[in-house]
Amino acid sequence: MITFLVALVVLILGFVLYGTFVEKVFGIDPKAETPAITKNDGVDFVPMSGWRIFLVQFLNIAGLGPIFGAIMGIFFGPAAFLWIVFGTIFAGGVHDYLSGMLSLRKGGVSLPEIVGGELGSGIRVFMRMLSLVLLLLLTTTFLSGPATLLQGLAPLGTMPFHGRALPIAWVLIIFAYYALATVLPVDKLIGRFYPIFGGMLLFMGIGIAVVMLAKHGSAMPELTDGLYNRKADGLPIFPMMFVSIACGAISGFHGTQSPIMSRCLTNERQGRWIFYGAMVAEGILALIWAAAAGTFFADPEQGLYGIDGLQAFAAQHQGENIAALVVDVVSRSWLGTIGGILAIIGVIAAPITSGDTALRSARLIVADFLHIDQKPKIKRLAIALPLFACVFGMVFVNFDIVWRYFSWTNQTLAMFTLWAGAVWLYRNQKSEIRNQKYSFGYLIALIPALFMTMVSTSYILIAPEGFRLPEQYRWIGYAIAGVITLACLCAFTFWAKNYKAK
Repeated sequence: MITFLVALVVLILGFVLYGTFVEKVFGIDPKAETPAITKNDGVDFVPMSGWRIFLVQFLNIAGLGPIFGAIMGIFFGPAAFLWIVFGTIFAGGVHDYLSGMLSLRKGGVSLPEIVGGELGSGIRVFMRMLSLVLLLLLTTTFLSGPATLLQGLAPLGTMPFHGRALPIAWVLIIFAYYALATVLPVDKLIGRFYPIFGGMLLFMGIGIAVVMLAKHGSAMPELTDGLYNRKADGLPIFPMMFVSIACGAISGFHGTQSPIMSRCLTNERQGRWIFYGAMVAEGILALIWAAAAGTFFADPEQGLYGIDGLQAFAAQHQGENIAALVVDVVSRSWLGTIGGILAIIGVIAAPITSGDTALRSARLIVADFLHIDQKPKIKRLAIALPLFACVFGMVFVNFDIVWRYFSWTNQTLAMFTLWAGAVWLYRNQKSEIRNQKYSFGYLIALIPALFMTMVSTSYILIAPEGFRLPEQYRWIGYAIAGVITLACLCAFTFWAKNYKAK
């Protein structure tokens, strides 16, 4: 219980103290007109209230990420708590704030244009491709998964596919909703209903935390239990845990979502609460579910304590979606009937609401680099229809192996966004609206950028879905990742020196 409570307090203090520091380093201008005002088109650029934007942003970036990722992360042991807390404060919060505020400052542009504007045209093209692949892949998965779950609750028409029955009727229903949410103005569906789902996701997390603290505090994992690796498959904590807990600490997907809400802010003061604040709220949700998964399955009579009980539960359900099972079992047991309803909403509605905003982000990315005005419906459809065709076609492709790369692609996007943030902060360290005492403020982005470079490069060399270096040769992967990270630092230093000279 002590570890959980201390971590919770640190996350809140992180928002208050470090979030304020990040805001000062960035240098907000409360008097500046935002794109929601200057470009109001009634479709994507629409002024909205701060609390509504916060809940939409929270749901957009959360979905099932901080729940499923945190549950899979706690398998590594209590070390997961450290990454959730410090990753959220020093990496994820900075990443989300910079991606949202740079989009706002640059007129509401999408992530590839933000990164490309700082790192060059070649990186811009790469980011466009990487972002679109990630978003279309995520949308397809968040179409197929909920459709399968809904088929179990309310069976409808199916069709044979790869030896199984594809719930084609539910696929079409969810797909129709995706089409509406992608094309309609942001305040019609997303702005109107997503605050409700976002509030329910928060309510479920708070309910789980209250029951856990009140009745199961003594069984909760503690840092004093040891930071050694509890993973039975022998995969190392670094970098595997840092990629498994993606959305609960830092996620490149968030950078694709923040520009959607940057087009709705009415004042730059809202940025810390909406971008940094939503990330901290997601970190708190991840903390709750990591603790819950490590607590619920404790059975002292069987000699199973905390995470050991979770490992035993997973062993009994090999081949199944362990994270989804944990959410269902914990919610129904601790929250009763209400918990069961919330569990269904969490497992089904949350991915759907992330899938449609991912597709909307894809439309905006294409519109930005093709310079197509999105106010006319016909132009929105001109971009959306090919995207719809890609997603619908991918439903009929077995891409399980490709999906394994999603987490790595996600963190690689975050890495590029942080590098872009470091460059922008260095370029603008003498801006009129920024205090000169923060001239070294670019370090708030540079340090996590270096860390995520080490994580992403070592992961692809060590992970089973990468080059899968055997245990005795993992040091080679770490060495190569270290050299690449050092090379990136040298490149930044060389660029900064030349930029300063000019």
